[in-house]
Amino acid sequence: MLEALKVIILGIVEGITEWLPISSTGHLILVEEFVHLNLSEEFVEMFNIVIQFGAILAVILIYFHKLNPFAKDKSQKQQMLTIQLWVKVAIATIPAMVFGVLFDDYVDAHFMNAYVVSAMLILYGIFYIIVEKRNAGKIPAVTKLTQLSIPMALAIGGFQVLAIIPGTSRSGATILGGLLIGASRSVAAEFTFFLAIPVMFGWSALKMIKFGFAFTAQEFILLILGCVVAFGVSVFAIKFLMQYIKNHDFKIFGYYRVVLGAIVFLYFGISALLAL
Repeated sequence: MLEALKVIILGIVEGITEWLPISSTGHLILVEEFVHLNLSEEFVEMFNIVIQFGAILAVILIYFHKLNPFAKDKSQKQQMLTIQLWVKVAIATIPAMVFGVLFDDYVDAHFMNAYVVSAMLILYGIFYIIVEKRNAGKIPAVTKLTQLSIPMALAIGGFQVLAIIPGTSRSGATILGGLLIGASRSVAAEFTFFLAIPVMFGWSALKMIKFGFAFTAQEFILLILGCVVAFGVSVFAIKFLMQYIKNHDFKIFGYYRVVLGAIVFLYFGISALLAL
């Protein structure tokens, strides 16, 4: 029962932080200091990635019509534009898939620690503040997904590669990339959501394969519970973000990242000193 409560808390954290550009890893690494699953280290590592599957399903639910090229109420032109959107998503996915497969183990071994997470939280928080101040008053060059060219999509996919480093935030990196190439906040956010579908499916599958699908009954139930909670919370988080950015910029998330990064650094730094 206690483990199920912990999983619910972690699912809530994942559902909120996966879509807001504030780093799910940064939050999970801090939350897990207080809400630690009493399960194998290998399962916990896999769990933190695979519960993202629930978050992906939220995107599919909310944007099902927009993503479905075979919707009966779409004209032939609209169907073609939807197929073109999927082509752009597929092309933009290539950099992250390649680098993810090549460097996943290396990153886990060398960068999965609180200090790297803290540094990335602060660094990209500052980037957000700078970019939004630079863009203040400017009219975006891309205000519709249909205006997003293949080179632009590939550029955003290149930014997604940066999210391999823990604490960067996948949504944070891709939204930042979208803003830098001149996309509106809504276009940058939506394309980030769609880009998550193949990337997070692939990443979840990779972690499941590495784990070996060797679940106990308890582990399987907890994993499903985490996915369900992440799904439900993600629905609200996505809708909140899209409504919020209609009238606000991303600077608040930049300031939040800087504060969180400082908290992570101080907490783990002080803990390390006390352990000496």
